[in-house]
Amino acid sequence: MIESYKRVPKSIVARELEEESIRKWQREWTQTTKGRTTKDFFPDVAERLKMKINLTQNLTAIITGHGKTRAYFQRFKIIENATCRCGKRDQTTDRLIFECELLTKERNRMK
Repeated sequence: MIESYKRVPKSIVARELEEESIRKWQREWTQTTKGRTTKDFFPDVAERLKMKINLTQNLTAIITGHGKTRAYFQRFKIIENATCRCGKRDQTTDRLIFECELLTKERNRMK
């Protein structure tokens, strides 16, 4: 018997191809050792694709771990001291987003 695919809607084929692509992307994303900071923000490819995010240069820098923080500059020997302006610990992206008391007002406004 000869199979005929003329009766399969293009939308079904497109959806199945997209789902398979996402599964493959997730396998590769899970296995790679790169993108650790981005993985912290977006561990699940399918969930990230559902989000409506306005990707800006600054947001991309933050979620990839390449934000212009003191820890980043120290890592590349541009500055000697990575201490945050608040004087508590190193100024990292996570510290600025979640902890630094100098940004408490901004953080509360975003919540």
